[in-house]
Amino acid sequence: MVKIAFFDTKDYDKHFFDIYNKDYNYEITYFESKLSKETAILAKGYDVVCIFVNDTADKETLKILEENGVKLIALRCAGFNNVDLENKGNLRVVRVPQYSPHSVAEHAVALLLNINRKIYKSYQRVKKYNFSLDGLLGFDVYGKTVGVIGTGKIGKVFIEIMKGFGAKVIAYDLYKDERSATEIGFKYVDLDSLYKESDIISIHCPLTPETDNMINKDSIKKMKDGVIIINTSRGKLVNTNDLIEELSSGKIGGVGLDVYDNEGEYFLKDLSSSYKRDKNLSLLISMPNVIITSHQAFFTNEALNKISSDTCNNIKEIFINGKCENEL
Repeated sequence: MVKIAFFDTKDYDKHFFDIYNKDYNYEITYFESKLSKETAILAKGYDVVCIFVNDTADKETLKILEENGVKLIALRCAGFNNVDLENKGNLRVVRVPQYSPHSVAEHAVALLLNINRKIYKSYQRVKKYNFSLDGLLGFDVYGKTVGVIGTGKIGKVFIEIMKGFGAKVIAYDLYKDERSATEIGFKYVDLDSLYKESDIISIHCPLTPETDNMINKDSIKKMKDGVIIINTSRGKLVNTNDLIEELSSGKIGGVGLDVYDNEGEYFLKDLSSSYKRDKNLSLLISMPNVIITSHQAFFTNEALNKISSDTCNNIKEIFINGKCENEL
């Protein structure tokens, strides 16, 4: 029987994985703690370690896992920037490359509409019986230029939605999909042109050494005054200090974030009764033209079902068939 050490467990993880595990009969132990070099010893005697976006599988952690008999790292997400693949040794690594591109893309659109049309501000006013429209002016997405960074499955779904709004879409990706560009109706441009021409910029690319802090003071200065920036990918794609500075100057019209560079200490937790605070995060939350959600873009029934089923199947493929198409 395959034994799985499941880290950073939430109630919904256990609910969905228990359902799908009925078909696999894995022995799963659920740990609330995140994986790190301090907690890796908990996986001693297990065959598989199952982790999520804010678990840390760095060189030291991977070494501890391998020394304690772990054979496989099963990521229950698409991103793998938290795994040091260059130092994985004999450990094998699998992921869920596509669980629901629609869930993330639709959430990005929700952030955009909330910022542009001041939905939350209006809701708070109406609760106080204030029906004034002062300060709630937005703009039509129709006819605007939307720049999309990253045209993988999520990026393309987001583009399709923006095309439905009647927006002009330009995109940047190191690996261009010209066929989709023709079929969906968008144009690839270089990154500087995207920054310069876009009224709205939505980020849908992975975190790599090349994309780390790609949204920074220099790139923001190339953008239009009043640009709206949406990030539902990884927090470290955006330099938070530079973002706050340009928000304070009025250069940026609004920001929608489902991720944050230091989110591991805060997101997916209830800290409402704690005094623990992050200065930059608190500043962003306090700004009237910023909407932040807690890495929930993936959080739909469809996505959680897909994550659970694919993760269970990935493990089966490795241990039964010896190979898996989702192996890194």
